[in-house]
Amino acid sequence: MEPIVPPLVPPYETVGDGPHHVMAVHGWFSDRAAYAAMLPHVDRRGFTYVLPDLRGYGEARDIPGAYTTGEAGGDLLALADHLGWERFSLIGHSMGAAVVQRVVAAAPDRVRRLVGVAPVPASGVPMEGEQWQLFAAAADRPENRREIIDLTTGGRHPAAWLDLMVRHSVEHSDPKALRAWLDSWALEDFHEDIAGAQVPVRIVVGAHDPALTAEVMRQTWLRWYVNAELVELEYAGHYPADETPQELVRAVEDFITADA
Repeated sequence: MEPIVPPLVPPYETVGDGPHHVMAVHGWFSDRAAYAAMLPHVDRRGFTYVLPDLRGYGEARDIPGAYTTGEAGGDLLALADHLGWERFSLIGHSMGAAVVQRVVAAAPDRVRRLVGVAPVPASGVPMEGEQWQLFAAAADRPENRREIIDLTTGGRHPAAWLDLMVRHSVEHSDPKALRAWLDSWALEDFHEDIAGAQVPVRIVVGAHDPALTAEVMRQTWLRWYVNAELVELEYAGHYPADETPQELVRAVEDFITADA
């Protein structure tokens, strides 16, 4: 049982001033800058995007907590209340997709639409042996982060890009928090809390992501959400916001615009 920690309003950045409110949540290896390459291309008149830093990352790097998806879901609802948002859409990348599903579980009527990008299922991501050791040691070993990023993008990107991703990850995350987050997003199974949810969902995966594949989505997300659809980006791996930002913006905004 995780310790009870009061929700807080996390640090955040706002982009746009449109009537449709959207919260975009980053993944395990980055802070809110995970979406930086997308931001020049978003519709700022149609949407207001808010990008928070989860505990242990970015401006929230030194904020203590349990570093769990459940705790973070409470923080996001506190942020929505702070902003005066009664209803809003959610985007979650990788680990961030597990976090936003906690919001669906806690307050389904407040969520307009949900987009999971290379998204962790609510059942977690089972790993064992060498794979688990690779991930578990990534908090203290930048070379492990580099190997994971390279593997999950299909080994296709320049060394300088990998180095940039790792450097940003190391500089904008707390190692102890990063390690604690892994136990939550990888090992916790809360899919029964969201099974049958009516919120419209779009799942976006990269064709070069060998882990969170289209088939994994069919066995998890598409089984549990009543109104879910799947989009595969041909030229992306696990980081579509960095690899194919314009294609990801199109995949996101075409979907959430349908609820305008």
